[in-house]
Amino acid sequence: MIKKATQITLSMLAAAMLLTSCYSYTAVVGKGPQTNQAVKKWNHYVVYGLAPVGVSDSKELIGDAKDYTINVQHSFVNGLVAALTLGIYTPTTTTVTK
Repeated sequence: MIKKATQITLSMLAAAMLLTSCYSYTAVVGKGPQTNQAVKKWNHYVVYGLAPVGVSDSKELIGDAKDYTINVQHSFVNGLVAALTLGIYTPTTTTVTK
C-alpha cells in the first residue's frame, strides 16, 4: 500500500513539474521598438512569486524612449531556478526593447 501511495505521489509531483509552462506578458507602447536595442533585467520574488524582493524599474530601463515594448516572462531558466530552489526563489525576466 505504501509503495502504491509513493508511486502516485511521485507521479503527481512529476506531472506538476513537467506540465508547468513559461508565461509571457508583452505591452507595446507607441509605435513599438524602432532600434531593437534590448535591456534585460531579472525580477526577484520569494515564496512561489508571492513576495517581491527586488523588481526592476521599467521606467529606468525605458529611459527617454517614446516607442518601446516591455516583455515580462517566466523563462525556462527562471523556471529551472525556481524548481531547484523548490519555489522559495522564483525569478522572472523583464525585457525592454526600444
